[in-house]
Amino acid sequence: MKKNIGLFLLLLCISCDDGDLQIETVDFDSIETPDFCKTVSATTANLLFKINGDEALILELPAGLLKNEVNTTIITSGISTTTILTYRIFTDDVPRDYFCDELAPTSPTVSEEIIAEEGDILVTTTAVDAETFEHKIELSGISFITKDKSRITDLRISDFGTVTTTL
Repeated sequence: MKKNIGLFLLLLCISCDDGDLQIETVDFDSIETPDFCKTVSATTANLLFKINGDEALILELPAGLLKNEVNTTIITSGISTTTILTYRIFTDDVPRDYFCDELAPTSPTVSEEIIAEEGDILVTTTAVDAETFEHKIELSGISFITKDKSRITDLRISDFGTVTTTL
C-alpha cells in the first residue's frame, strides 16, 4: 500500500508540470480605448497602447496607414517591421507616463516582452465631420511566440479600439 501511495504521488508531481509558461491568454477587452502620447496623425507613425495593470499591449502603426478619408474597404496591414504589436509584462503596475516620458522610467521594469510574429491590423475609417475621422482598429490572427517557442494564439484582443485624426 505504501508503494502505491508513493508511486501515485510521484506520478502526480510529474504529470502536473506545465513548464515555465506564464502567459495563457492576452486579454485587453476591458480597456476599450487605446492610449497615446502625441496626437494621432494620418501623416506620421503612431504609437498606441493599452495598459491592464502590469501588462501592456503596444501597437506601432506606420505613417500613412491611418488616412484622413473614408475608406470603402477595410485597410489591412500585416505584422511586419513597420507594423509592430508587442505584449509586455512588467514587475509592477504601469503608469500611462511610462510610454510618454522622453527618458524611460527605471521602474517598473519589463519582465517579459513578446513581439507578435503573425497577424493583421484592420482599419475602418469613417467621417465624423468634414475634418475629423474615426479609425476603428481591429486585430486578426495575431500570434505571439514566447522565448521558449510556445505559441499564444488564444487572444481576446480582436477590437483594439478607436482613435480620431483631424485634417
